[in-house]
Formats: sequence, structure tokens, C-alpha cells
Amino acid sequence: MGSASVPPDTRVYAIGDIHGRLDLLSRLHQMILDDARISKAGDRILVYLGDYVDRGPDSAGVIELLSQETLPGFTAVHLKGNPEDFLLRFLDDTSSGSAWFANGGVATLRSYGVDMDYAYTDTPARLLDRLSRRLPARHLDFLRALSLHHCIGDYLFVHAGIRPGLAMELQSAADMLWIRGEFLNSSVEHGKIVVHGHTITDLPEVRENRIGIDTGAFFSDRLTCLVLDGTERRFLHTGPHG
Repeated sequence: MGSASVPPDTRVYAIGDIHGRLDLLSRLHQMILDDARISKAGDRILVYLGDYVDRGPDSAGVIELLSQETLPGFTAVHLKGNPEDFLLRFLDDTSSGSAWFANGGVATLRSYGVDMDYAYTDTPARLLDRLSRRLPARHLDFLRALSLHHCIGDYLFVHAGIRPGLAMELQSAADMLWIRGEFLNSSVEHGKIVVHGHTITDLPEVRENRIGIDTGAFFSDRLTCLVLDGTERRFLHTGPHG
């Protein structure tokens, strides 16, 4: 799909996995605002690919920012990543706590002022109680409203990917949040070019059927944004000196 495009008079900014890096997100937002000033597009869309929480230092700050109004002049689309799904499942059922904590959830708890004290008997139920009391209602509403996928023109935006050869209406939430190998290694045309995060690469990974933009912001300091305008594709990214 070399001629893939977004609709006329539209510019799309798709942001990869943030993972608690409020500092990088704020910097990238300013870069997007600066970039958009030279655009004549009437419809400016921000697509966030999920992974707002876990691993990095300020998950709560990221959710606070994203749960407020979007950048002026933009429409925002917020997708769900597997960390947000972990957090929501923990709020509904503490049995998922151990898996979440092992996958970066401790950093999210800490950002909400809930420190796990391994010297005492911090049970999942006690942690849930403390988190529930500190999690603002607006944050919970934001998390519960996250979408699994979104289409714009010839592009499909989803956190992890999709199962090749399966119609969109048959795709499972688990695959859209977690899939890797079968999707990443596939050369099947998906009907649309899939823009995704979830799998870290040093630089954006552009294939015929997909574009991956998770550049490991929580440790690399590189948060990546794909810019789509007509048939044009380019990238903005933060960096140690960006």
C-alpha cells in the first residue's frame, strides 16, 4: 500500500508507548504544536497508542494530562495498551496483581503514592484499597473509556497489532493488546496499514503492512510520533538533546 493516505485536509499525529514519561510527552506535545503551525490541515488528530502507565516514573502525571482536554485545535483518540488493561483488571480482581506488579505495575502504584513495603505483609487487597482511595475518578473514567482500535483513511491504529488473515470484527482484545510474533513476522496485507506500539525497536519500524513506533521511551528517552498527511509519512521524536 505504497499510496496509503489519510483523508484530505487531515493531519494525523500518532504517539507511541509513553510508559510514565510525562517529561517526554510534554516535550513531544510542544514539538507537535510547533509542527502543526505550518500545516494548513483543518482536521488535526492525535492518536495515542496506549501504554501510558507502568515502568516510567510518572504514570499518574501522564493520565492526569491525557484525561484533561487535548491540545488546542486537535481531536484526541486514546487507545488501550496492555498496562492499562492490567490496571483495570487489578481494580476489578486482585488475582491479576502479581502479574501486573511483575510487568511494571509497581511504578504505577508508586506514582499514585502507594509504595509496596516488602518488609510487611502488603496483600493485593490492601494495595487495591490504597490505590482506589488515591486514584481520581477522572483517571478511572479515562481508563475505562479507552478504545481498542481506530481507523483513519488507509491506516488502522491499535496497540499491539492484529491476527493476520482475520476480519477486524473477529479480532480479539487479547491479540490487539498483546500479539507479537505472528503479527510482526507476517507479510500479509491487512487491508490497512497497521500503526502499532507494544514491541520496542531502536527506531520506527516501517514495513509494507505495518509501522511500529514503540522506541522504548521509558529507558531510551526517545518517544516517537508518526506524522501522516496525505500520502506523506515522517516522524518526530524526543531524544536526550531533543
